[in-house]
Amino acid sequence: MISLPGPLVTNLLRFLFLGLSALAPPSRAELQLHLPANQLQAVEGGEVVLPAWYTLHAEVSSAQPGEVPFVMWFFKDKEKEDQVLSYINGVTTSKPGVSLVYSMPSRNLSLRLEGLQEKDSGPYSCSVNVQDKNGQASGHSIKTLELNVLVPPAPPSCRLQGVPRVGANVTLSCQSPRSKPAVQYQWDRQLPSFQTFFAPVLDVIRGSLSLTNLSSSMAGVYVCKAHNEVGTAQCNVTLEVSTGPGAAVVAGAVVGTLVGLGLLAGLVLLCHRRGKALEEPANDIKEDAIAPRTLPWPKSSDTISKNGTLSSVTSARALRPPHGPPRPGALTPTPSLSSQALPSPRLPTTDGANPQPISPIPGGVSSSGLSRMGAVPVMVPAQSQAGSLV
Repeated sequence: MISLPGPLVTNLLRFLFLGLSALAPPSRAELQLHLPANQLQAVEGGEVVLPAWYTLHAEVSSAQPGEVPFVMWFFKDKEKEDQVLSYINGVTTSKPGVSLVYSMPSRNLSLRLEGLQEKDSGPYSCSVNVQDKNGQASGHSIKTLELNVLVPPAPPSCRLQGVPRVGANVTLSCQSPRSKPAVQYQWDRQLPSFQTFFAPVLDVIRGSLSLTNLSSSMAGVYVCKAHNEVGTAQCNVTLEVSTGPGAAVVAGAVVGTLVGLGLLAGLVLLCHRRGKALEEPANDIKEDAIAPRTLPWPKSSDTISKNGTLSSVTSARALRPPHGPPRPGALTPTPSLSSQALPSPRLPTTDGANPQPISPIPGGVSSSGLSRMGAVPVMVPAQSQAGSLV
């Protein structure tokens, strides 16, 4: 058996129908095909019946014995024309979901479509060719009707845009992803009390509801209904109006406080380290520091105590009397520096003779004499071998 493509079969059958009508002698009866003139509408997911029937004038309306109809239904979409059903020689061939309402032979050629989809919208053509029992054509006719498959709204999604706190503005939005024809929207508040909204706060085309200057009394459950000619779907959103600052404000305040505390702690630590750095150089004694210079003391005129902490220094030259007679107007030098008098060294004693103290200071001036002359004791800090003060 040879299998032919669908479009080729359609063209061959159509050619056969036209050929039979043209070659057969004209009959006294005239065939008329009847289809609705208005567009038919159906709902996606349902079914529809495309009504069609034919009549023969000058004959009774019912099928005559030996009357043989040849029926074909076509659907034409945007790209091509397909055959959806055919009844030829008592054999019916159809696509899934397509069937004739009445069993053949019959003058009622109505077509049933089940499990409709939006893509099933478009023009449907019915072609019929009738022959009598002798094989003569009684007539031929073809007519077209339009089918429009409508789609109810898909469940919409509701959203809240904005921060719902007292005095703020928010927008409730509602969108249905699919519908035919386009949906319109309606917002109502169900709880705690019913309230419906109208323009200008409600946009029935875009599905948005604008709420301004919120108050606690505006809280509740808001319901959005999306509806068109063939259906309705809805969603809801709960509006809770807060009286305190928004979460963003609270978060900003917390972050600002933490940053301020961190900066304050860093400033205190910096000041503490700077003060400590200034104190350490004053207290540290560097090993490689240069010892302070000391005044050169004449060896023949200086006297230093044994322990090195208290010394009495007297310039012998300053205490010695000047050579020769003093000149008129000349000043006599006086001692200006002395220290605490230490016990004078004594010579070994001889029999019967009292020891005479020996002055340690050249020039023959004793410590008691220095005191009478106004000498002042001075404490001189001792100096270590490295040159630092002790």
